[in-house]
Amino acid sequence: MPAGRQVFVSQALIKFMAIRRIINKQLGELLLDRGIINQGQLDQVLNLQRIKGGLIGEILVELGFAKEEDIAQSLTAQYGFPYLPLSNYDVNPEITSIIPGRVARQYLLVPIDKIGNNLTLAMSNPLNIQAIEDVELLSGCSVQTFVSTSTDIKRAIEKYYKDKE
Repeated sequence: MPAGRQVFVSQALIKFMAIRRIINKQLGELLLDRGIINQGQLDQVLNLQRIKGGLIGEILVELGFAKEEDIAQSLTAQYGFPYLPLSNYDVNPEITSIIPGRVARQYLLVPIDKIGNNLTLAMSNPLNIQAIEDVELLSGCSVQTFVSTSTDIKRAIEKYYKDKE
């Protein structure tokens, strides 16, 4: 393996291990603790997840037990990623040219700022290490992440990538 690739892989592993150290509660437990859902709702969602699959956060929103903002803010509290409501944020269209629209859609992310060699992304799932690695390879930048709702990110992708690709 080339030395540059080893360093990159090592950095990704360090990020992943740091994230794993932070994780101490499941999302459902965190939402219970915060009073967003009750035990009966959590049991119902976990049962549905076992039957149909899917992410707990998405099932909670589909059933109306929680709002997307509740999920995003809980991820922020759980993992330490800052929350950014994109509806209040204007992205410089030049920044979006750094990441192709297909990548933004695939990983549900939007580049929102670039300072020096640091690219800031809004993501609905900032724990997606593969997405971060791909963006770092494509952009040649170090990536910093914010949490945003899936709806906000889809709207931003539509707004900033509609004329591209």
